[in-house]
Amino acid sequence: MEPPEDMASLSEFDSLAGSIPATKVEITVSCRSLLDKDMFSKSDPLCVMYTQGMENKQWREFGRTEVIDNTLNPDFVRKFVVDYFFEEKQNLRFDLYDVDSKSPDLSKHDFLGQAFCTLGEIVGSPGSRLEKPLTIGAFSLNARTGKPMPAVSNGGVPGKKCGTIILSAEELSNCRDVATMQFCANKLDKKDFFGKSDPFLVFYRSNEDGTFTICHKTEVMKNTLNPVWQTFSIPVRALCNGDYDRTIKVEVYDWDRDGSHDFIGEFTTSYRELARGQSQFNIYEVVNPKKKMKKKKYVNSGTVTLLSFAVESECTFLDYIKGGTQINFTVAIDFTASNGNPSQSTSLHYMSPYQLNAYALALTAVGEIIQHYDSDKMFPALGFGAKLPPDGRVSHEFPLNGNQENPSCCGIDGILEAYHRSLRTVQLYGPTNFAPVVTHVARNAAAVRDGSQYSVLLIITDGVISDMAQTKEAIVNAAKLPMSIIIVGVGQAEFDAMVELDGDDVRISSRGKLAERDIVQFVPFRDYVDRTGNHVLSMARLARDVLAEIPDQLVSYMKAQGIRPQPPPAAPEHSAPQSPARTPPASPMHTHI
Repeated sequence: MEPPEDMASLSEFDSLAGSIPATKVEITVSCRSLLDKDMFSKSDPLCVMYTQGMENKQWREFGRTEVIDNTLNPDFVRKFVVDYFFEEKQNLRFDLYDVDSKSPDLSKHDFLGQAFCTLGEIVGSPGSRLEKPLTIGAFSLNARTGKPMPAVSNGGVPGKKCGTIILSAEELSNCRDVATMQFCANKLDKKDFFGKSDPFLVFYRSNEDGTFTICHKTEVMKNTLNPVWQTFSIPVRALCNGDYDRTIKVEVYDWDRDGSHDFIGEFTTSYRELARGQSQFNIYEVVNPKKKMKKKKYVNSGTVTLLSFAVESECTFLDYIKGGTQINFTVAIDFTASNGNPSQSTSLHYMSPYQLNAYALALTAVGEIIQHYDSDKMFPALGFGAKLPPDGRVSHEFPLNGNQENPSCCGIDGILEAYHRSLRTVQLYGPTNFAPVVTHVARNAAAVRDGSQYSVLLIITDGVISDMAQTKEAIVNAAKLPMSIIIVGVGQAEFDAMVELDGDDVRISSRGKLAERDIVQFVPFRDYVDRTGNHVLSMARLARDVLAEIPDQLVSYMKAQGIRPQPPPAAPEHSAPQSPARTPPASPMHTHI
């Protein structure tokens, strides 16, 4: 029989590469001291949340809260449920209105103010609770077109403060569940001419649009019609995206060496059904629809039985962030002569008045996201491979701000300022040694190992590494510590050594010692500069690719050390008089940003 059309994806599928949706967080909105727009009572507020497209930068309405009558201090009941990605800058906008009629058209209601933030900003705030002033800007944005319109048409005063918005983020509990299960089958159809079948199972989760995405594949059991597959574990969100009643499709195949696996049959289930465990409900008939249509007496192509099912909750990246773990961000910049003379436009360090160079772009892209997870926003910034004034000694870990005692800069802008200042005062030289900056950050990481801090070192370099053996040793030692290393390669050099340091394919080792975990992520900058010169989109992709592994690296360190997340700090109490909601709170609004 012909394999189904989606078999191509089956042969390429790797269980680790299956795109698991990010965890989901629930955003709760409260406001304090809103503007009072009503003559005879207080305002009747409504909050509208917008998300911004990564590609086209257009604001789209995500959802609305209920309207609460007669209050300037609303605590909205309806939540916004959004997919969360640590590695993306997820822009959000909250607009507040005083609702005067039943019209869904927002331009018919009084505008009370707005606030902008990123999802990372909310999550990275103490206790994942962010307070921001609401303002009426010179322009509001038309809810339908997304184009600016004068906010003053709603009676607002440009730039006027008009209360506070309080945003809280809570990870949905079912996003951290991991299900462990085992299946066997009985009397499967015989597909092989000379022997029995070689069966395996393929699991698919269903998507909102009715399509299916592969999420797990079992091993092949050779030459049997009654296989017992090994126990396997899978995140619940990979199986059903947090929706317990969503269809899970399971297909049964007979493995063939040439990849043209024969379809035996299929069945459907759901997480809710599987969670019942071993029972008569979890014995499934395997049906081949084509056979069923052709043969009147066809019953099934065998049965599959769930032998065991268990679910447990794992600690997640957000548990640690919410419990107060700070991410300490350090940047190290390559000042070797191979970058070219900074005063010439061919140099990778050239400071054009019109655009940021590759170093500044990479630093900004990564820094903009990571900065929200560090409460003091003070970031050490180091340089390597330069001759320093006044005596011309070569240094491989000098502070960009010139302060040997404290290399920290204030915010991403502070790092850029110190970087430009260094370019004017040091002489580019060489060689390209990484070990000193890796060891510098490792010293700081080693000082605090209780889970309250995690260090991320961003190295931006143009070059072929000169101290490979020492760097490998430094990385193997650092793999025991709460730290990760990101390397962005700029320019056109061959970066083979960097790929070797990035232990995705082969775990890095030094003197026969294997790194305890993979802590290095390398990407070449040139892969992200698009031909049209639209850097912004490319930089978003760059940040996504270099930061994607950080959450798992942080959790793997914590688990290896047996460190549990701290309980989140208690939120301040707000006792504001509250009027009833005008419309009953509907279920939360879900979507993928």
